[in-house]
Amino acid sequence: MFFKNARQLMLAATVCLCAFPASAVTLRYAHVGAEGDFQTRFASEAAVEINDTLKGDVEIQVYPASQLGNVAEMVDGVKLGSIQMGHHDFASLARMVPDAAVFNAPFIYRDAAHALEATNPKTSKALQQINDKLVKEGGVRIIGRIYRGARQLSSNFLIKSPDDMANKPFRAVPLDLWVSMIKGMGATPTPVEVSELPTALMTGLVVGQENPLTMISANKLHEVQSHVAMTSHMQSILAIFINEKVWQGLSEDQRTTISAILDDKANQSLEWAQSSQDALVKELTDKGMTFTTVDNGLDLKAFQDRVLKQISEDFSSYDPYIKEIQAMK
Repeated sequence: MFFKNARQLMLAATVCLCAFPASAVTLRYAHVGAEGDFQTRFASEAAVEINDTLKGDVEIQVYPASQLGNVAEMVDGVKLGSIQMGHHDFASLARMVPDAAVFNAPFIYRDAAHALEATNPKTSKALQQINDKLVKEGGVRIIGRIYRGARQLSSNFLIKSPDDMANKPFRAVPLDLWVSMIKGMGATPTPVEVSELPTALMTGLVVGQENPLTMISANKLHEVQSHVAMTSHMQSILAIFINEKVWQGLSEDQRTTISAILDDKANQSLEWAQSSQDALVKELTDKGMTFTTVDNGLDLKAFQDRVLKQISEDFSSYDPYIKEIQAMK
């Protein structure tokens, strides 16, 4: 094609540029979940749906199983922007805002649905207060959540009360809240990264741990643990968080779309967990694990009383947030 003057050349260049979309925004989304865990399914499905809906303008690339580092490294990466998104327990964000861990506190939710509502970024006043602090102090924003099921105790011996755990080394998630909770249960808290947990159990570094049944199954902990105590001490809720500058760099429509998809997937994660529990109990029982419940001798009240007393002593600043959470209908 021959252009008679510079103006025609400039017009042609403008048309050519408009014919091609701007480069897609790529968001690296990291987490530590293993294959088979609900959190891994959640991230994978949410990324596909977001990518398809936004038609290539935003591309989320998921890196599971600690590929981009352990929990602390992932959180620091999102804060710095070298990793754009991640998910983990709310307590992992206590590195920036200590009170963010309140949403993982044991025995504060009535049930799973209450836990999901209390962690909704759009409607939970308690979460909105924490989010404001996270944005201001850490440059990170919570934009969604994942329900993984209630957390249970697993061990290589029978547990009916905290007395059975006295002075025994139990794995604690390497976060202050978990250390406090395990101490309240009477055990000796031993911080272990999730990627190192099977080895720690196998070698006897720890004799027990706590996680949702999905994680116990996905990580084949039945191979190194014989018992499960159904304490349901925590409703396992994970925060999905993003670098604030990255979030504000997206268009309003893109942010709305991402938030809506994550909210829909959160409700789906609740359905996955609730529909799978009976099947997981059967699966793990068939693989040799013994389950202890209130019906066959588990002293749940003893766990509640001792753990809540310990948490209150260690984290008195949680009190106003817990009141708001418990007041939600």
